Amino acid sequence: MLPIDRSHLYDGGEIAALECVGERVVIPGPEGDLEGLTACPEKETRGTVAVILHPHPLYGGTLHNKVVHYLSRTCNRLGIPSLRFNFRGVGESAGHYDDGRGETEDCLAVLDWVQQRRPGFDIWLAGFSFGAYVAYRAVHQRPQISRLLTVAPPVNLFDFHGLPPPACPWTLIQGEKDELVPVASVKHWLTLLNVQPRTILLPADHFFHGQLNTLQTALLESLEDEVANMAYTGISPCAESHLS
Repeated sequence: MLPIDRSHLYDGGEIAALECVGERVVIPGPEGDLEGLTACPEKETRGTVAVILHPHPLYGGTLHNKVVHYLSRTCNRLGIPSLRFNFRGVGESAGHYDDGRGETEDCLAVLDWVQQRRPGFDIWLAGFSFGAYVAYRAVHQRPQISRLLTVAPPVNLFDFHGLPPPACPWTLIQGEKDELVPVASVKHWLTLLNVQPRTILLPADHFFHGQLNTLQTALLESLEDEVANMAYTGISPCAESHLS
C-alpha cells in the first residue's frame, strides 16, 4: 500500500465550480468501456491532442483530479484540446485496478482511439503521480507521442528501472516540498538516465495545494515558445465530432 492516509486522497471535488467542462466520451478499452472527457480551447491551432492521466485509482484519483484539470486547462490555453479518462475500475470505466499494467493497456487503447479519429495528429501524453508512471510506461510504445509531461513521477513507489526513457521531448515537474515523492528521490533517479528532461522545480507539496496557478504559469512559460512554431489549418478536433 502507498503511504497515503485519508487526508491525502486525490480528491477532485474542490474544482467542481471551475470552467473547462467538456464533452463526455466512451472509449473501448481492454476490459470494457472507458469513461473520458474532452476539453477544447476557444481556438484550436496546433494539430495536437493532449491525453492526460490521473493519479492513483485506489486513493481517489479520477479524471476530475485538480492537477489533471489544470494540466488540461494549460493545454487548452496553448491551443491544444485535451482528453482525460478514468482508468479501469474508476467512475464509469469497466474493470479493476491492475497496479499499472492494465492501466498502461488502457492508456494505449485511448491513444489508438485518438489516433484513429485524428490521423496525423501529434499526441502529448501527460500524467500526474501514478498517471506519470503509466505515461512513462506507455510513451515508448506509440511513436505518435511528440511530448511527455510527467508531474511528480512516483519513482520511490513504483519500479521505473528498466523502462526505456522517452525518445520525444520530455518535461518533468516536481514539487520541492513533496511529502510522498521526495525531490531527492526524483533527482537521484534522473542521474541514472541517459536522457534528461526539461525539469521544473516548484515550491509545492505532492498535491500542489495553493500552487496550481504556479504550476500552470510555469508550464505555459516553458512550452509557449515551442508551441508558437506549431500550426494547424485543418478541421479542429473540437468540431462536431468532439473526438467522439
